[in-house]
Amino acid sequence: MQTNKSGKVWRVVAIILVGLAAAMNLLGGIGTTCAAFFTKQYPPMWAVYDYQWLYQGFVVVTVLVGLVGIWTVVKLIRGAKNAYRDAVIVLGIGSVVDIIHVIASLALLESATPINVVTGLTVLALLVMLYLGTPGMRQKVRFYRQAGPNERAAAGGMAAIVTGLITLTTPVWAGPTHMFEGINWVNLLLAPLMLAGGALLVMGVTRLGRLVLEERMRARAQATQAESTSAM
Repeated sequence: MQTNKSGKVWRVVAIILVGLAAAMNLLGGIGTTCAAFFTKQYPPMWAVYDYQWLYQGFVVVTVLVGLVGIWTVVKLIRGAKNAYRDAVIVLGIGSVVDIIHVIASLALLESATPINVVTGLTVLALLVMLYLGTPGMRQKVRFYRQAGPNERAAAGGMAAIVTGLITLTTPVWAGPTHMFEGINWVNLLLAPLMLAGGALLVMGVTRLGRLVLEERMRARAQATQAESTSAM
């Protein structure tokens, strides 16, 4: 039988996965802009010219999934009402749209990279959330309760670090599928990607560092109090 501690671990893992799925959908939506709105200027995407409307829909929906997903992560961390339900709905919509995106890209472009990665992460996050919503796990994880300060710091810090790293490395993992005549089209968004990714990384490291420092100070205070009590 799982302990309350393991329930807290599952909750942190779930928050990180939802945050990662939200970030990947947001980046995927932004990255699809070249195919959806600048098709004529990007020869590798000429095959989807007659389906611009479809890819424009992918951009709008996945960007919204990313933005609403980030808002849902905040609700999960705070233990807000209906946070679990909202997360499942957002991930469900994201999974369906991402799967359609993969099928369309395979049919028209014979390649679904990197949307296949986005799809895999979104579906994984959805499956984990559904598992945590089963009767046996629901009472262990308790998404409906507000997390304690340490749990909020750990979940928020880890989610920020993972999301920041994914954002910073976007030119690396998305670059190979956005190359044309030796130019990496991802670099068009390099400045905002580096700014946002760096800010998230610094915020996450700062939160976790502060948590570790507070825990050490608390442990020292308890040890000092114990020594004083034993000396009396």
